[in-house]
Amino acid sequence: MDAGGSRATRLAGLAVACVALPALAAGCSDDEGPDRSAPAGPTTSTSAEPPPPQSEPGRDAEPPSPVSPDDLDPRRAVAAVAHLAGRIGPREATGRAYARAARWVSTELRGLGYEVERQGFSVPAGESWGVAVPAGRSVNVVAARPGLDRAEPHLLVGAHLDTVPQAPGAEDNASGVGVLLAVAEALSERRARLPVVLVAFGAEEPRGAGDDLHHFGSRAYVAALGGRERRAVRGMVSLDRVGVGDVVPVGSARDGDAVQRALLAAAGRSGVPVVAEGGQRSSDHWSFVREGLPGARLGSTPYAGYHSSGDVPRVVSPDQLERVGRLVLAWLAPRRG
Repeated sequence: MDAGGSRATRLAGLAVACVALPALAAGCSDDEGPDRSAPAGPTTSTSAEPPPPQSEPGRDAEPPSPVSPDDLDPRRAVAAVAHLAGRIGPREATGRAYARAARWVSTELRGLGYEVERQGFSVPAGESWGVAVPAGRSVNVVAARPGLDRAEPHLLVGAHLDTVPQAPGAEDNASGVGVLLAVAEALSERRARLPVVLVAFGAEEPRGAGDDLHHFGSRAYVAALGGRERRAVRGMVSLDRVGVGDVVPVGSARDGDAVQRALLAAAGRSGVPVVAEGGQRSSDHWSFVREGLPGARLGSTPYAGYHSSGDVPRVVSPDQLERVGRLVLAWLAPRRG
């Protein structure tokens, strides 16, 4: 990882943040009202939330600077883990706590200037890691810069927001959502090589065996894409369990995956230690790959608290969150030379 005065200052601030996780969580905004984003019914529905008003730049305004790994502030990821796993806790996809978490993520993204869409979908009853879960509605939180046309070439970064019923889900997957928000912050005033869509997926966790009872949110997202929108997705990265270990797993569902190769190259440019893994289908990238779209996964290091009450904020390494965030930004950054 790069050295330098600004990064040293940022890491010093991160150390303070890590000591004060409960205080960070208490300081996060929240909305206790009922969730109205996912009305009852069998079909996928969407509702748009406009970003806060912003001044319109003049014709002679300078274009945004290109984003780089050094633009990442990992403190936002640390604070998100503390809030989601330490304050909200278990977030089963059809429950009130999940709706609360989705509202919070929407608010955070809108505060960064993004246009937010809440994409509702139906989820069946089932069994999630040994616990019965009811049928109901869940929601994806989809964010993009105002004016983005999803029929034009773009990249997508996603992370699932739900948990199994018994787990606070710090590593699985507040870690991924935390990095998503840190990446969103870095991109709020910088430009990537292509426009970027950010998605907090609902109902990733299984409700039974097999693909048909897994990854409901990302499957709903892909199913809602039109033909031009599908062709416009130039790469999708799923952030899933990204806060444990000191090497970042870069997983592909199929051999020779172009997104995996691009992530490995980005790791080399940014100095992030990685390990390539094949046969990775247990995350939201698989919903894209199985439909012929390019996708890969970051994360999956084993840990003791997996799918248990022990998946609490102290499990997550702030240094690993930073590594993953830097890798994502290196993948998104415009190419030099």
